[in-house]
Amino acid sequence: MTATPGDLPCFPGYETLGEIYCVSFVRDLSPEEALRRFGVEEETMEEVTFEELDYLSAESMRDDAAGYIGAARVGDWTVVIEPGGWMMAVATEIYNPVSRGTEVVAVCGHEYAQDTFAYIVDGAPVVWFDPMYPEERSGSDPDRLVTKMRAVGLDPDHDIDGPGIEHPMERSFALASDITGLPLATDLRELRYLGAEPLGGPSPEQKGSSRSLADVLRAQGLL
Repeated sequence: MTATPGDLPCFPGYETLGEIYCVSFVRDLSPEEALRRFGVEEETMEEVTFEELDYLSAESMRDDAAGYIGAARVGDWTVVIEPGGWMMAVATEIYNPVSRGTEVVAVCGHEYAQDTFAYIVDGAPVVWFDPMYPEERSGSDPDRLVTKMRAVGLDPDHDIDGPGIEHPMERSFALASDITGLPLATDLRELRYLGAEPLGGPSPEQKGSSRSLADVLRAQGLL
């Protein structure tokens, strides 16, 4: 039976990340190793909460990537969050080293371009698609996940001229849960993260002119 949105708690917290984000799951790497492979300024590594991670990324937002990322261990996986970024799913120079010798499941939302689901193994995309158009898949084995996709309502035979896919991101996270074995009720907001600035961050002058938390909250419509 196809799951319905009411059946999918979908990793609570992701929906607060804003218009652009990427939540990725990396098997068998520690948070430290996942961040090093991603490429971060190691001297900036520190423990942060979910709220601090989101704020710090907004404070140092870049045009093409998150300004701050975080990683937390959950079972056999490390969850990597890019608030305001999407590099894990689309940038070869990022997903290749991170997934080397292991696997990555990435769910990325982008309101101004396209959303992305990516299943990457040992440096190469195996299945890659926009959750709104699950029939248009690419990768080395684009049909590998069709049974799991169908079970969560991402119809691999979807007709682009028929009804659209409802709640595509929730269904994408349900697919990620099926692949990783992590409970959908895992609350991202309750995890403790190791956070860091990706390489190529803002200059000292830019850091000195960063916005206050109140500025960020106002920009997000929370004040």
